Amino acid sequence: MTHASKLVHGEVLGGRYAIDRVIGQGGMSCVYLAEDLKLPGKRWAVKESQSEPAMQRTVEEEARLLVKLNHPRLPRIVDFFRTEDTGCTYLVMDYIDGVTLEKYFRERRADVPPEFIMSLADQLLEVLAYLHSHEPQVIFRDLKPSNIMLTRMLEVRLIDFGIARSYKSAGSEDTVKLGTVGFAAPEQYGGRQSDARSDLYGLGALLLYLATAGRFSEWITGVERHIRGDLPREMVPVIRKLLQYAPEQRYQSTEEVRKALFRQRTFAAVQEPSPGSAAGTLVAAVLGASPGVGTTHTCIALGHFLATKYGKVAVVEMSVKANAFSRIQDIAEGGQGGTSRTFELNGIDFWRQTSRGEVIRVLGGCYEAVVLDLGAYRDSERLEEFLRADLPIVIGSGAEWRQHDLVTLARMLSRHPQPHRIYALPLAGADSVQRVKRALETEKVVGLPLQLDPFEMLEDSERTYAGICRDFIPTTGRKRKFLFRKK
Repeated sequence: MTHASKLVHGEVLGGRYAIDRVIGQGGMSCVYLAEDLKLPGKRWAVKESQSEPAMQRTVEEEARLLVKLNHPRLPRIVDFFRTEDTGCTYLVMDYIDGVTLEKYFRERRADVPPEFIMSLADQLLEVLAYLHSHEPQVIFRDLKPSNIMLTRMLEVRLIDFGIARSYKSAGSEDTVKLGTVGFAAPEQYGGRQSDARSDLYGLGALLLYLATAGRFSEWITGVERHIRGDLPREMVPVIRKLLQYAPEQRYQSTEEVRKALFRQRTFAAVQEPSPGSAAGTLVAAVLGASPGVGTTHTCIALGHFLATKYGKVAVVEMSVKANAFSRIQDIAEGGQGGTSRTFELNGIDFWRQTSRGEVIRVLGGCYEAVVLDLGAYRDSERLEEFLRADLPIVIGSGAEWRQHDLVTLARMLSRHPQPHRIYALPLAGADSVQRVKRALETEKVVGLPLQLDPFEMLEDSERTYAGICRDFIPTTGRKRKFLFRKK
């Protein structure tokens, strides 16, 4: 059954919200897109629910729950009220411009990139960790494709908290058995109370569903034969453990799952290197949204940071027309105008004016980490190297008048999911970073602090680059200091 909508186009709700159209319907509720008459141009999602006493309590509980939550992957609630004429309750919240995971997956099935599945797992673990960190824990309990929205940048937003609940330590089982068959944990059907491990089961069911082109969402005999072969091998045991029947046999926290997936990513990077690269080589690619945003400066600073964690490191200028490295070489060699296209500085190899063919040779060499300076985006050749990188970084300006360049490039890149892609803004303040996060609809935006000399790693810069490279820092790193002296 589907809840019949009570409002029509043009109707004004609560003297403020002008109804545009229905954007979603379910058995117990309907969601409208509405325009805010007090804030022209602002749009909200309005959830209408039936007004039976039991239903009113459910919606009120959802409202109270959302009010106290504050996370970028959760909708922000702005209003809640009842109306006597419709006999319904209304919840006004952020409108998320995107599609549900259900629709995204239905249109692609087996063509969903494996990188997208990994990115989805990362983002869901992030928001589940936030919910489970509350006291008492907030349990989502309905982690299914239709309850996950994807923005245009493929960022995750959880929607429909209608059956979320706070964990009650004194309870022996859930009062009401709720959840979607096939994605809900066994304990949600009765016998014991659901807890954080119930959401982890739901995560496993969702990942298995995506990994089998929608055929399975529970672990049964022979299901391994249906898991797509392009997924990282070590992901299978992670899914299997998430889907254990008994909660105590699953992972016990989001942190445990994250660590297991991190080990899997590290294993995949070492065992299955990209074509032409040395096994275990970290490849970072830095791409500017426009000229003059600090791409080369960032590459040098990143190379020096990685050299404190890795052994042999190279920074590669991927353009035969660029001249920045030539000027650096001239200074480093005392104005002698060296003819070699490679030179060493502070223990790092610099490759200047490098063609794509030479880049392949660099990646196949003896380096533990390589930083590719792709300059400002101009052609598909540079984009190809960017998309193949382990750590892709887009450099943009924090200035509002230059934001269009970054947004345009980000929208183009949204067709290519990369779980570790970062947007970095040199010299941008906190307000600029937040503005760009909203424009790109992603939390993966960082401001790079002032660093006049990229050859000298200051404490603020070191902390920032440590955060950017968090998933790639070896556990047994070395500390090295650098100082670029003019001769």
